[in-house]
Amino acid sequence: MTEHALSLAPFYKGWDGYQHHLVTALAPLSAEQLTLGVASHLRSIGMIATHVIGARARWLHYALKVEDEHLPALCNWDRADQPTRSASELVSGLEITWQIIQNMLERLTIADLEEVFHDTDDDGEEETFTRQWVIWHLIEHDLHHGGEISFALGMHGIPAINL
Repeated sequence: MTEHALSLAPFYKGWDGYQHHLVTALAPLSAEQLTLGVASHLRSIGMIATHVIGARARWLHYALKVEDEHLPALCNWDRADQPTRSASELVSGLEITWQIIQNMLERLTIADLEEVFHDTDDDGEEETFTRQWVIWHLIEHDLHHGGEISFALGMHGIPAINL
């Protein structure tokens, strides 16, 4: 196998551990705990988790054109008209999107990182980005919002994401 035919999965090792910590922190939460946040004008723990799921799904489905039967519904989980999700539903959404990401990383090669994708933003403007940029954006997005969840949990005396 040449350098450019290597799977990407080993290069992103650690993201899977972060995913595990996030799921472990959310799984035992009650409906009431999912409504907690750091301030009334900011997203609750449950809202942040649905945002992570929705954003993962949108980037995978719309930007990277990943075909999966679950993605279209998950794309909307963080929209205002969606129902409140239980901890088990949040864990399921995170696990489904993670499995799609993991499968993608195992299938792709270093050369695939340079593939360019085109999309249109909400204002109708064309956007261009590489697969590498999208993967990095998903990582930074998970880390940012996982940190918010961890902070909110800790603030309320609930075991937080333990890294």
